[in-house]
Amino acid sequence: MVDQQTADATRPPAVLAAPARGHLPTSRTEWAVRVLLPLALLLWALALSGTRLSRMGDLGLMQALPPTYWAAVAVLTVGFVTALRGPLTSRRWPAAYVCALIVVIHATPSLLYPTVRYAWSWKHLAIIDAMLRHGGTVPNAGHLDIYNQWPGFFELNGAVLQATGLSSVAGLAAWYPLLANLLLIVPLVLIFRALTGDRRLVWGALWLYFATSWIGQDYFAPQAFAYLLYLVVLALVLRRLPQPSEPPAGAPAGARALSRSGSGWRPGPFLAVVALIAAIVCSHQLTPLMLISTLTLLALRRRYRAVVLPVLATAVGLTFLWDATVARPYISQNLDSLVAALFAGDQNIRPPGQIKLGVVDPEQVVASYLAWATTGTVLLLAVYALLRHRWTRRTPLPWMVLAPLPLLLANNYGGEMVMRAYLFALPAAAFLAATALLHLGRAPRAKAAVSTGLTLALLGGLFCGYYSKEAMNYFTPQEVAAAQYVARTAPAGSRIVSVTADLPGGEDRYDEHQWLVLAQTPLAERHRLLADPAAELAASLDDRTLIGPSYLVLTRAQAAGCRLTGVFPADTVDRARAAAASSPDYRPVFANQDAVVYLYAPGVPAGTGASPVSPTSVPESLGSAPIGSDQP
Repeated sequence: MVDQQTADATRPPAVLAAPARGHLPTSRTEWAVRVLLPLALLLWALALSGTRLSRMGDLGLMQALPPTYWAAVAVLTVGFVTALRGPLTSRRWPAAYVCALIVVIHATPSLLYPTVRYAWSWKHLAIIDAMLRHGGTVPNAGHLDIYNQWPGFFELNGAVLQATGLSSVAGLAAWYPLLANLLLIVPLVLIFRALTGDRRLVWGALWLYFATSWIGQDYFAPQAFAYLLYLVVLALVLRRLPQPSEPPAGAPAGARALSRSGSGWRPGPFLAVVALIAAIVCSHQLTPLMLISTLTLLALRRRYRAVVLPVLATAVGLTFLWDATVARPYISQNLDSLVAALFAGDQNIRPPGQIKLGVVDPEQVVASYLAWATTGTVLLLAVYALLRHRWTRRTPLPWMVLAPLPLLLANNYGGEMVMRAYLFALPAAAFLAATALLHLGRAPRAKAAVSTGLTLALLGGLFCGYYSKEAMNYFTPQEVAAAQYVARTAPAGSRIVSVTADLPGGEDRYDEHQWLVLAQTPLAERHRLLADPAAELAASLDDRTLIGPSYLVLTRAQAAGCRLTGVFPADTVDRARAAAASSPDYRPVFANQDAVVYLYAPGVPAGTGASPVSPTSVPESLGSAPIGSDQP
């Protein structure tokens, strides 16, 4: 006879038991669930109307949001846990709460910001524009030539523009984080339902996924697009794997779990999988390798192979074919560094970072630690679930958590591999964490209290990672106007110089303009910039091989980037502005409270070429300038 504790460890638990004697009556529980959701959304709406972006400081949007926003998050969390406590006769309320959580987190910046968030989103808009202008491959692409070799995401968006007659997908880019996360619900539900029939566990895992996905890979980018397709492929595979199911309701302790036999591939679903893998392969470099790693580990179990091996062979074949043909230039040029990275595992697993010539903002250090603490907590809960609940070890979950590890050891992916590894391990880790967290203890009230408290703590880590750098991720309309002025007026062959890459639209017309980011130059040149800004700026701008003029663009977000990341000392942008303002070789041709554009024209008499702006309109400081938009 197996005792009750051992039996509980061998089968999927009920996440939060139905109300027991002494608990809130069902009517009161349902009343609370129905009231707390609209109350949370009302508090959120009030918070949006009371948000002032000018309050944004070194902790980003976290400082700009009023207390009612955090009250909305707390009420939403309490309401969700309450919904799981009741008799879950339908998935309506948990689904509504999960959708509300996504909206509260990801719609907030889209509603508050009048411009597209993230410099990377602006870069991808520029790539779509260039591919449309050239009808495909972009010549003279420089370091952006890599996107010519993985163009799927950009070609798809270009086709949307051509089909709709729109001039830009900037509106889509502004709302893409919300859309991307809402779309993830479907494949995640399919994945979790392939692992358990317990609806409470399914929705608890879904909530934890969105409450701990803090790394910000949901913006308008090939990664977000390919990640969605990756999860769809994984869902289609998992739903065909033979897996143990829970014992039937009312079964005695220790009852053997029933087995669900795997089903083979029918032509229709398999062709859909092939099409999805092809879209992944032509859109992103990393995601096909993550898919191959996941499928390879799943294939280690013999009973999975009939389902997994055909998909694995397809993924390997299509990836090899693409890399050997379309992507061959990139692979051949970077083969030495790719091989060298295989033997640098200790470097690959470190969190992203770069050489710091300045001091990282102390508040950012704390926010970073709290965000990574969320990652550590989720992974520790996942390990606990695997050790405590034997049934989880008979599922694909252990392999899904470990799948990113080979790539994490093999390459640092520009310093971001550890973050991408967390992203791909998170679906399985969140499911395991829900199994552990929502099954702690036996007293239902204590269980609910622990679940609520720890979930709120995890959400705090998410906000630290997701919102704390908004001073550099958000661009005011004034900064966008400055970048657009340069893109429109600079003749072909011009060079654009900025201190950091925090410039919206710095890549605009990148096939015609050359963009030099001083923070990305060799270390010796960065040291010279700090020692003598005037001399190093002149060296960067004065290139006799250029057929066009040079422009120096300085903005508020660049100053924030220096201050928050420590890539340069906090006053670097202001020192560069002062050096340009004191030299007759620079003429301010565009300026507002958040940005200034200088035309570098040594030896050219005043009044020749571009018309300078009034010196009184040039800001005296960009490093401490308040954010210039307070639009609710």
